[in-house]
Amino acid sequence: MTKTPPAEPIAARKRLSTAEREQQIVQGAIRFFSDRGLDGQLRDLAKNIGVTHALLYHYFPTKQALIDRVYVELFEGLWKPEWEQILDDPALDAHTKFTRFYCDYAKAIFRRDFVRILVFSGLSDRYIPDRFFVLLRERLFPRLIRETRRHCGVVSRAKPSARELELLMGLHGGIFYIGLRRWVYEQAVHGAEASEHDETYICDRVQGYLLSVKDVLYAEKPAAKAAKTSRTRSA
Repeated sequence: MTKTPPAEPIAARKRLSTAEREQQIVQGAIRFFSDRGLDGQLRDLAKNIGVTHALLYHYFPTKQALIDRVYVELFEGLWKPEWEQILDDPALDAHTKFTRFYCDYAKAIFRRDFVRILVFSGLSDRYIPDRFFVLLRERLFPRLIRETRRHCGVVSRAKPSARELELLMGLHGGIFYIGLRRWVYEQAVHGAEASEHDETYICDRVQGYLLSVKDVLYAEKPAAKAAKTSRTRSA
């Protein structure tokens, strides 16, 4: 008679600490929302993560509380103080500042979960893009406009104009569009295998912006230039 081998002992399930369990839920929520959007039901989320609905509510009593935590983890948490230091460094020229910032920024935002959750929220309540753009308007865009003006020899501390911001958004949005094509439209970025060419494309966009911005925004108008020439001649 053949003896049945003894059963393998069942490994004890690791008991997670409060912090570990919360992080498990948050990371699971990020994956879930990036797949299904922010309208996904928490009961389905709990099942997807492998926790009970009651346990999920113990950590996050409301869905909004969980979305707030996802925002802090995925969006606010990506911001690096070093980016501001790069943009504020008087020893660097505008091209170096823009390329260093955007190449590193792109590594943070060219993620499936970041891109898709931002878009999903924009299509529903706009809560996450509204909060994220407040951060950008306070900590990023004024610095980029300041450096743009310096690059063009413009001495001004005036509030950024609508035209300045819109031209800048052509650069900023164009870079984000690489991630949008990859993770929403699921279309290959031209000539790119994975992300190996992202830095090249970003450098091209920065170069294009800095080469054109003076002629587009700060070039002297013909009438003003003619008047200035006339005054010079009469003097």
